[in-house]
Amino acid sequence: MVVVGGATRLTHSGLSITEWQPITGAIPPVSEEGWGEQFEKYKAIPQFRLRNPNMNLVQFKGIYWWEWGHRLLGRIVGFAVLLPLAWFAFRRRLSRTLMVRLGLILILVAGQGSLGWYMVKSGLAARIDVSQYRLAAHLGLAFLIFGATFWTLLNLRAPILPAPAPPRALHGIAWILCALILLQILLGGLVAGLKAGFIYNTWPLIDGRLWPQGYLSLAPWYANFGDNPLSVQLNHRLFAYVIAFGGAYLYVTQRRNTSRRTGQALDIFAVALLAQLLLGVLTLLSIVALPLALMHQAGALLLFAASLNLLHASRKVNTA
Repeated sequence: MVVVGGATRLTHSGLSITEWQPITGAIPPVSEEGWGEQFEKYKAIPQFRLRNPNMNLVQFKGIYWWEWGHRLLGRIVGFAVLLPLAWFAFRRRLSRTLMVRLGLILILVAGQGSLGWYMVKSGLAARIDVSQYRLAAHLGLAFLIFGATFWTLLNLRAPILPAPAPPRALHGIAWILCALILLQILLGGLVAGLKAGFIYNTWPLIDGRLWPQGYLSLAPWYANFGDNPLSVQLNHRLFAYVIAFGGAYLYVTQRRNTSRRTGQALDIFAVALLAQLLLGVLTLLSIVALPLALMHQAGALLLFAASLNLLHASRKVNTA
């Protein structure tokens, strides 16, 4: 779902469906007349007039299928949460705690659909793209849903065995890294929303400098952190460096002092972090080639999962 969402964004397909019809919208056009009606609706928005005035019906179908597939996957995810939850609840197989947690995940999934439409609406009237803030929020909520689901899985599967308490510093730094990775994902949403990855495609320099001019060129100054492509891209790079330093420090100082499970979690996190850093640089240098960009987005999901796994493994479990 996250990868297809990234492809929808990178192929500029997200505004190809200009209506939100949760039930009837699951059926795509089945006739040339139906395709023509959808194309005419797309022609009425600014993106067609200002960016794609020469687009033909065949090209429109190409972007339509990305957005339709993304919405279809959203429906499938909703049913994948709702139907098993209803079944296990009916059979009274869920504890109260688990019922509440899964119910909250279901609410988040439903809210994600509404947030997705709220994002799309921002690009239908006065813009040719969706708001970068709404895009970042939509991406962030996707990761929160994944994180809540993955944490629930870890609670259900991870055995609680007597073991030495992990070092307090390990758990604390793992918390910080989880928070930084989630914030970095939101920054990545802003980068995607502003297409900031398509500019300044050099590394380690940016615009020929370590610290480029124009970082605070907008007024008021705080607008640069969401509206200035240069600032947004640089912030994304800086957070990557901070996370890389924090991960390296954690691994070097704590790897020898951990239990087997926590050590394995550290190893997985280190590999995921290195892979994501490499993918980030390659995606930038390729001027956001679609395969690399999608691998980078999937890598963010895997890195977030690895950080949650590390956080879970480094907990101090009371086995008394």
